[in-house]
Amino acid sequence: MNATTLLPKRTLGSTGIDVSCLGLGTVKIGRNEGVKYPRNFDLPDDRSVQNILQQCAERGMNLIDTAPAYGNSEKRLGQLLENRQQWVICSKVGEEFDKGASHFDFSANHTRKSIERSLKRLRTDYLDIVLVHSDGSDEAIIHHSDCLEALQRAREEGLIRAYGMSTKTVAGGLLTVVHADIVMVTLNPGATDDRVVVEAANKQGKGVLIKKALNSGHVVAELGKAEQQAQDPVQNSLDFIFANAGVGAVIIGSITPQHLQHNIDCAIRAAS
Repeated sequence: MNATTLLPKRTLGSTGIDVSCLGLGTVKIGRNEGVKYPRNFDLPDDRSVQNILQQCAERGMNLIDTAPAYGNSEKRLGQLLENRQQWVICSKVGEEFDKGASHFDFSANHTRKSIERSLKRLRTDYLDIVLVHSDGSDEAIIHHSDCLEALQRAREEGLIRAYGMSTKTVAGGLLTVVHADIVMVTLNPGATDDRVVVEAANKQGKGVLIKKALNSGHVVAELGKAEQQAQDPVQNSLDFIFANAGVGAVIIGSITPQHLQHNIDCAIRAAS
């Protein structure tokens, strides 16, 4: 496999964690209810997930994003992931999804229990990255909960390597840059507010992960029309994102080999 077919790697801020510029989002391997995708889908079987993971590894992808709120995603990854040391696993705390609804708890006690549960589900003794799964009250979580303090203690104990927040507001993103190692923000050509957060993180040497790069799959839904368009919408989105200095990796979910291959090819062109 030559270099032009492999995803380039970037270091997440000053964490020392090297990640492929494209990471695999795993909502779709664990949960298909209460999601905001343009089409319904069935959860893939174990063989299909194994094939996706192998395809990722063969193309140089080492970053996997999961969460307790993603149904049984963590448990399935724990059963199916091979060569743990080759993967950078990002999970989350704060959000639980049960009986079709999300529930949030940002207390230190729940944060600690959530981390310990994720370690068991993923069959590992450490998590590379843990992000707070915000409910939108980013500033209140940082100022009025002890969640980040619990994450810092977990890092000091070696249970996690880095921590941050998946934010929903610009103000929350900017605060996360100050108080944590990594910030995950929304960025795509139709959602540009968080560019100021990316800029701040880059200046302060903090890591940046991008979510909703394809607008929760709505850009992919346009791929069928791409032949009638002058440009590929996926390539457009990734070109736009990687033009911002400081972006470490983009997280995109995929459960079909064709979409995954296309995303990887576009990411290589955009990030190289």
